[in-house]
Amino acid sequence: MPPALNPNPTAEPVPVARPTDRPTHLAVVRDARPAKDWRIPMNNIARKVLPPLLGLLVLVAIWHLATMRGGSIPGPLQTWNEAVRLFADPFYQNGPNDQGIGWNILSSLKRVGIGFGLAAAVGIPLGFIIGRFQFTAGMLNPLISLLRPVSPLAWLPIGLLVFKKADPAATWTIFICSIWPMILNTAEGVRRVPQDYLNVARVLRLSEAKVFSKILFPAVLPYLLTGVRLSIGTAWLVIVAAEMLTGGVGIGFWVWDEWNNLKVESIIIAIFVIGIVGLMLEQTLLLIARRFTHENV
Repeated sequence: MPPALNPNPTAEPVPVARPTDRPTHLAVVRDARPAKDWRIPMNNIARKVLPPLLGLLVLVAIWHLATMRGGSIPGPLQTWNEAVRLFADPFYQNGPNDQGIGWNILSSLKRVGIGFGLAAAVGIPLGFIIGRFQFTAGMLNPLISLLRPVSPLAWLPIGLLVFKKADPAATWTIFICSIWPMILNTAEGVRRVPQDYLNVARVLRLSEAKVFSKILFPAVLPYLLTGVRLSIGTAWLVIVAAEMLTGGVGIGFWVWDEWNNLKVESIIIAIFVIGIVGLMLEQTLLLIARRFTHENV
């Protein structure tokens, strides 16, 4: 059959699409993709940073208005000048009872660390035992319910009587007040482990050590870390009051000593320092909890 003739010989030939030709509209679409907007992360940062800053500014403004007419409470500027002087040399030493604020903070953290560590070494295993064995829970739960509501400072004279020294007595007070949240939260986490997991472990005849490492510990970890966070906050609260009563070196004793010297500016500075250190301890434990758990704790 002869080839078909072009009905319009004067017209230009129609181009035939080849397989290798790429449509131009894809390139246009590719080039039209929006670039990453750098304002989005900046807006997220602003949402997180601005509210706390505004809250602090409101607090300072109220503080300034309340003290602008004078009185016994110093104003923000006077307190700031005193803070600059204090933190210019926070680690000076002029004797056992005259040390910089840095040494006092470290002494308090040391007592908290020792008491909190002892409480974790005793409270976490005890929580696992109480949650795992019904007989132990029935034996110890009444004692915990009886002793837990006791004020931590009520244990301080017992520590002074037993240890005969102020430093171990303060550590004892930290231990006894921070052990309860770890026991209760760990035991509650063990109780919430699904019974099916334990039934499978029983069928497989796993040892108690395997049950603990493979089933109980991963499931209880979020509850355990919650108890640890509560305990460290309680320990930091109690150490300040305990050091006011026992004396020596520590942020609590430093506050009481500044009160005796009628340095109200230093007391206000200590309040902010105690709050900042407590916030740092809690945020550190929050980061650890988010690192080892998949939940928003």
